Amino acid sequence: MTTITRFAPSPTGRLHVGNIRTALHNWMLARKAGGRFLLRIDDTDAERSKEEYVEAIRADLAWLGLSPDGEERQSARLAIYEQAFEALKAAGRVYPAYETQQELELKRKIQLGRGLPPIYDRGALKLTAEERAAKEAEGIAPHWRFKLDHDEAITWEDGVRGAQKFDPAQLADPVIRRADGSWLYMLPSAVDDIAMGVTQVLRGEDHVSNTAVQIQMFTALGTQPPAFAHEALLVGKEGKLSKRLGSLGCDAMREKGIEPEALVAMLARLGTSLPVEPVADRAALIDTFDLTTFGRAPAKFDDTELERVNTAIVHAMDFAAVAGRLPDGMDAEAWHAIRPNLGVIADAGEWWQLVTGPIAAREFDADTRAYLSEAASALVWNNTPWQDLTAALKESTGRKGRDLFLPLRQALTGMDHGPDMAELLPLIGESEARARLQNAAQG
Repeated sequence: MTTITRFAPSPTGRLHVGNIRTALHNWMLARKAGGRFLLRIDDTDAERSKEEYVEAIRADLAWLGLSPDGEERQSARLAIYEQAFEALKAAGRVYPAYETQQELELKRKIQLGRGLPPIYDRGALKLTAEERAAKEAEGIAPHWRFKLDHDEAITWEDGVRGAQKFDPAQLADPVIRRADGSWLYMLPSAVDDIAMGVTQVLRGEDHVSNTAVQIQMFTALGTQPPAFAHEALLVGKEGKLSKRLGSLGCDAMREKGIEPEALVAMLARLGTSLPVEPVADRAALIDTFDLTTFGRAPAKFDDTELERVNTAIVHAMDFAAVAGRLPDGMDAEAWHAIRPNLGVIADAGEWWQLVTGPIAAREFDADTRAYLSEAASALVWNNTPWQDLTAALKESTGRKGRDLFLPLRQALTGMDHGPDMAELLPLIGESEARARLQNAAQG
C-alpha cells in the first residue's frame, strides 16, 4: 500500500515552527516510504480563514522545499461532508442537540462540583420528537453531535506513544456541526482522510482524544482507520507555541537570514533521540527519520540553537548556491575567504567592504606607524603576499604573535578580527594594500 500523509493547516494565521515541524515530519514520513505528501487547507471556518494565509502557507512550504504531491481545500468539499453526515444520520450516529453555550457551561460546573468528568450528559437524546419540534418551533436551531458507541474500548497502536486505550463513556459526544450548518473539525477531517486515501496521520499529541473519537467515525463510515502517531508538542522559551508568536514564523526567519536548510535540519530531529546537526542533505535526514526515535517529553525550540545550526550550514555552502545573493564583484575566492565569518549570508556585504573599501581609519602610536611604514616597503606581490610579508617583518623587527599580525590587520581592514588575511590580502590587491599601509603609517 502506498504511504500517504497529509498536512492540514487552518488558514487563520501564519505557520509557526510547531506547524512547520508537523508538515516536515509528514513530508519525511512519505518521502522515506516513497509515498505521497498532501496539503489540505482546512478552511471550513469562513469567518476566520483568509486567502492571504492560504498563499502564505503555500509560500512557506515552497521556501522549505516541502512540495506537496497534491492539494485539497475543505471549502470545495462541502457536498462530500453533507453526504457523510446524512449517512451517519440515517444510521443513528448523529443527533440534534439544543443547549446553549450557557446551559452547557452550567452543566459542566455542576458535574465538576459533583466530582464527575465534565462531559456532555446526552440530555438531547432524552428529548421526545414533540419536545424537539417545540424547540424548533421556538426558532432554536440544533447543533449536531456524533454519538459515540460505548460498548467497547477504543484502542490503537500509536506510532510514537505505543498502545492507546480510551473508554468512550468518558468522552463527550463531539459537536460536528454548528447550528448555522457550518462544520467543526472532526467529521470533515475524517471524511477527507478517507477520500484522500491517507494511510498515516502524524500530528501533535493534543489530538490524541480527537483520534479516539475519529476512529469511531471511520468505523461508522465503513472504513478502516489510518495508522496514527502523535508527537510531543514543541514548546518555546515561554511555553506553548501559538500563531501569535510571529517571530517563530517563516517570514520572520527569512528576515533574520535563517536558511531553510537550517530550519529543516533542526526541526527534523528536535524531539527525537537523534542529535540536532547541521545536515543540509535532505536524503540523509530522511534516511535517519524513524518514529521510534521520537520521545514523549515536549521538545524545546531554542533560537540560539537554530542560529548555531544556521551558521554551520552557511559555512558549508558552496559559492554556486549563494552567488545570486552576494554583492556585485564577489567571486568564489572572496566567498571562500569571507564565509567562515558569516552568521547569515546577508552579512557578506559588510565583510566584502573590507575589500572594496572604504575602511575605518585607526589611530596608531609612533612605534606602530614606523612598523606599518616598514610593512608598506616590505610588501612584495606574489602568490603568497601575506605569508611573505609577515615572514619578512618577523625577521626584520623581531615581532611575533599579536604584535606582528594585529597592526597589519587593523591597517589593512580597520578591524581587530575577520577573515583569514592570507585569503583576504590578494582580494584587496597590491596597490590598495600598499596605500592602506602607507596611510596608516602617516597617521
